[in-house]
Amino acid sequence: QVQLVESGGGLVQPGGSLRLSCAASGIFFRINAMGWFRQAPGKPRELVALMSSSGSTDYADSVKGRFTISRDNAKNSVYLQMNSLKPEDTAVYYCNIRPSGWPFANDYWGQGTQVTVSS
Repeated sequence: QVQLVESGGGLVQPGGSLRLSCAASGIFFRINAMGWFRQAPGKPRELVALMSSSGSTDYADSVKGRFTISRDNAKNSVYLQMNSLKPEDTAVYYCNIRPSGWPFANDYWGQGTQVTVSS
């Protein structure tokens, strides 16, 4: 059974840093991409950072230069290093894995981890 577990969220002051982790288990299929999404109350879910199976990355304009996505294939884990955090970054962050069979295969999502940036 596929399971994605996020960790590393919490409360941080503006300008601070957090490192989110996503540990995946039960992955027995080819992965098209792994990424991080976030959703704040009253706002649509948005892509924060994406890493394709080839290792290429993409970031939302709002986080470029501040966030870095990385992965450890041996551990089936993906990480998001968040620096220079702003109050606007406050949201629930979700790890996502997209199978290569998408859209015929469904994405997998973690339970989410809350990131709150406030003084």
